[in-house]
Amino acid sequence: MVWLSRFTTRFGSLDDYEKGRVEVIDDEPHHYAFSNVFETASRSRPYEKVAVGKNRQYVLEAIRAEGTSDWRTCAHDEFALVMDGEPAGPRMGEITARRGHMTLLPSGAAYRFHADRPGVILMQTIEGPDTVYKWAEIVQTTP
Repeated sequence: MVWLSRFTTRFGSLDDYEKGRVEVIDDEPHHYAFSNVFETASRSRPYEKVAVGKNRQYVLEAIRAEGTSDWRTCAHDEFALVMDGEPAGPRMGEITARRGHMTLLPSGAAYRFHADRPGVILMQTIEGPDTVYKWAEIVQTTP
């Protein structure tokens, strides 16, 4: 008889997150990037774009949404996933994205974010001059 383990799904926020870990079975932990987007955002300045994952030129950036960001535009599509809080991004009107919503920010479109209270956005984009790397601070290095 096989018993299945019980797992509990917990959604995090800046106010309540649990740092996880990667269990590396047969390899070295330094081969993997693993970080907690909530922990990373809690240590970041508002709208600082901190890389938490990278695959060639593509990056996943943890962004602390707090107040109103500068206006931005990009030559490629970007995806913004609201992890915590309720930032809004205007584009020829206004889009309200709440926790768990993913928004496509089309290439060439002007946008900015706003959050009344601190929140977290996970952005999929192409590495740019404002991508910040803090690997030594955020990557798990021991099992």
